[in-house]
Amino acid sequence: MKNRFTPLNLTLGSLFVALTAIGANITSIIPGLAVGGVPITLQTFFAVLAGLVLGSRLGAFSMFVYMMLGLVGVPVFAQFKGGPMSVLSPTFGFILSFIFIAYIAGKIIERKQTTLSYISASLIATALNYLIGTNLMYLAYMFWFEAPSGFTYKLAWIWMLPPLPKDIILAVVAGLLAYRLHRSGITKYQTSMEKNSA
Repeated sequence: MKNRFTPLNLTLGSLFVALTAIGANITSIIPGLAVGGVPITLQTFFAVLAGLVLGSRLGAFSMFVYMMLGLVGVPVFAQFKGGPMSVLSPTFGFILSFIFIAYIAGKIIERKQTTLSYISASLIATALNYLIGTNLMYLAYMFWFEAPSGFTYKLAWIWMLPPLPKDIILAVVAGLLAYRLHRSGITKYQTSMEKNSA
């Protein structure tokens, strides 16, 4: 059935749930992993890659599962945190955005599979992650979380400048890696397995 995920789908989706959890805590697993003093986290990288490799539906679903695992208490969020109170965290908007960026990245490459489309999809998804995450962080500080002294909307965006170069580089890497995986035939293999199980 086309509307159902195959065992291969579920396996690949579970893999990206695990990779995103590892990416969230990579600096805890490998201390000192930073570029220019900015800690490297790979949550957004794997969320984008999920959409590029798995497609819009499965990519978004895998990120939804990742978010729900964290909310029920599994320590898959950054600093091995989890639980329903995570939804009140100022940074929860970035986690929520993973569902949307995986979907958008997948939708873009489902229309065209070129090197440029993969990189463009990855950069657009990363920009969307910043847009959703930063705006929800600002709202959190304004309405239900104690804001630092002198906090403004402009300051919220200034906070996002240090990790920006790292995230742009990782977005390009995600696009190139996903394209290489596509060219290697992994995507074709997944599609053929889906047809055989239909």
